[in-house]
Amino acid sequence: MKTRAVKLQIFGLFLTLGLLKSSLVMAGQMNAIPTCYNAKINAPSVNVGTELFVIIDQTTSFNTGLKQSVADNVRPFIQGNRAFSVTQFSAYTQGHYTDVIVSGKLEATLSQKQRDDVSKPILAKYDQCIAMQTKQASKLLGGAMKSAFSVGNNDIVKSDVLASLKDISSKVKQSTADKKVVLIASDMLENSSITSFYAKQAVRQINPEKELTLVAGNQLFGDFGGAKVYVIGAGLLAEDAKAPKGVYRSPQTMQALSAFWKEWFRKSNAEVIEFGQPALLNPVN
Repeated sequence: MKTRAVKLQIFGLFLTLGLLKSSLVMAGQMNAIPTCYNAKINAPSVNVGTELFVIIDQTTSFNTGLKQSVADNVRPFIQGNRAFSVTQFSAYTQGHYTDVIVSGKLEATLSQKQRDDVSKPILAKYDQCIAMQTKQASKLLGGAMKSAFSVGNNDIVKSDVLASLKDISSKVKQSTADKKVVLIASDMLENSSITSFYAKQAVRQINPEKELTLVAGNQLFGDFGGAKVYVIGAGLLAEDAKAPKGVYRSPQTMQALSAFWKEWFRKSNAEVIEFGQPALLNPVN
């Protein structure tokens, strides 16, 4: 019963992002989770298994359901030997920049053989510390996502999705984790000096090949170092957040948008596992 209560408590941290105070995170909190290892207890010599990169577009309006979907898909990654970060991006305008809000790592735990070599008092403090890392990661991730979602701004005319994702890709590439997972919450609608995916306040049916030629000409491909990519919110418009049934977009329009981004990520050394239009049909893993 006690274990179940702890799990429910952790789940509750994600159930409603609005319940989490923004004071839980501050912009630029890097390596925010303190280590549980010291001179008396050495860390296992293992590589980080998976690193999760949550990327949130502040120019996209998300309803409560989609925000919850992001939280639901993040939760399973809160376990030992995993790293995470939350990054927000917007247009290149004053006060709106690409910014890593928080990053941290949940450490790998000791094997039974290693535990046998540690005294019981030290081991008890260690176990308490490891358990606390899970709670800290829940709070940090929940607070960072709340912070990023809370400043979504439909008044920002431009949306530099391509340039922002190119910049962020360099951070993803630097990761030494065995597996890199990128979860992007964005409408994926470029509206910059390079090109625009809008027409008459609606999503334009783009020509993927033509748009990719523009991208190549402006050197806007990135390098995600072989990451797996999931997208939530593709094709969303501001009206979607207001209308219960959303705003209609033709299958051809969405197919063209999906084709463009799948090829863009392929040329940027990444693989799109699912392109949510707007929601994911399968969990991130």
